[in-house]
Amino acid sequence: MIKRSIENSIKQALKRSPSVALIGPRQVGKTTIALNISESVPAIYLDLENRLDLQRARDITAFHAENSDKLIILDEVQRMPEVFAPLRGIIDKERRKGNKAGQFLFLGSASIDLLQQSSESLAGRIAYLELHGIDILEYADQRQDKINTLWLRGGFPESLLAKSDADSLDWRRDFIKTYLERDIPQLGPRIPALTLERFWTMLAHNQGTIINASQLARNLEVSGVTVGRYLDLMADLLLVRRLQPWTVNVGKRLVRAPKVYVRDSGITHSLLNISNYNHLLGHPVVGGSWEGFVIENMMSVALSGVLPFYYRTSGGAEIDLILEFSGKEKWAIEIKRSSAPSLSKGFHIACEDIKADKRYVIYSGKEKFSLGEGITAISLPDLMEKLLKVARS
Repeated sequence: MIKRSIENSIKQALKRSPSVALIGPRQVGKTTIALNISESVPAIYLDLENRLDLQRARDITAFHAENSDKLIILDEVQRMPEVFAPLRGIIDKERRKGNKAGQFLFLGSASIDLLQQSSESLAGRIAYLELHGIDILEYADQRQDKINTLWLRGGFPESLLAKSDADSLDWRRDFIKTYLERDIPQLGPRIPALTLERFWTMLAHNQGTIINASQLARNLEVSGVTVGRYLDLMADLLLVRRLQPWTVNVGKRLVRAPKVYVRDSGITHSLLNISNYNHLLGHPVVGGSWEGFVIENMMSVALSGVLPFYYRTSGGAEIDLILEFSGKEKWAIEIKRSSAPSLSKGFHIACEDIKADKRYVIYSGKEKFSLGEGITAISLPDLMEKLLKVARS
């Protein structure tokens, strides 16, 4: 079993906050982490997809009274959003007794109802953490063969740790089918599974591009508004990332539409029927897939206050990823898959436009070296380590 780095962050959050919400798509490892935590502290676990546990949680006030000395873990809490309303009174009552932290741990497979309901009821009483897929530092470090496996199979544990690429691909196909036919109908508006699968596949084909909503709408035979609704749903389910443009006024014509990525590289490859690493290298999506893989790995170790953007002008100046920190420091990051990175003039111009504090090029080699003009070529694991140090400082 792979040790997930977020486990310590959850334990720290439980020490300072009465409730913690751990958000992430299904099968990403939330339950495993929660059960690990339950072994180190008195805890009781309820799975709200289990009919008996759901019934026990319906009167959460009485259930808490019987288990007030334990951490109560509620899994798949989006199935019962009404549970949040009485929790405010329970938490405030415990606070008056001097019990200020570590009362509830919520696990949710979607941000829609969970964030909406909890933010209304538990403002100032809840901490949020997002569980990403397994990242390079947790699985591969600098081993290129393991990095390639992680990129191909994605970060869902069952997919990554499958015995073979074929088994991994079968698991991802089942995952997609389950999401389309069971999970999404439970969590969002009723959408035909075949239509949503076509939409998801179109996003994978256009990985890392600015989506032409009108074209997608014509291909799906729906309206542009409906395409926007589909995209909102996929983003709320943490399956798709919309990377927003950095649009501070620099006196130039800027591209202002978001770039769209299917967040897990393994799901991207499954949607496109990419079965092995050699097939991936020969596929047109290889560049966009690698770019999305890098972005998700960087965001897996970034603090919540670190905001990701991209930058592009009509004149061709472009930065693949901008990380803006709460102190307004900006990192400009160019993403290359080659082992001998070269930079276009557009990257230099874009760095001057945004006044980047640090400038990096992520490439496939292991050595760190200067490319001149304050730009450093660096491996993805090493830049993730740098970002972690910033998070810890």
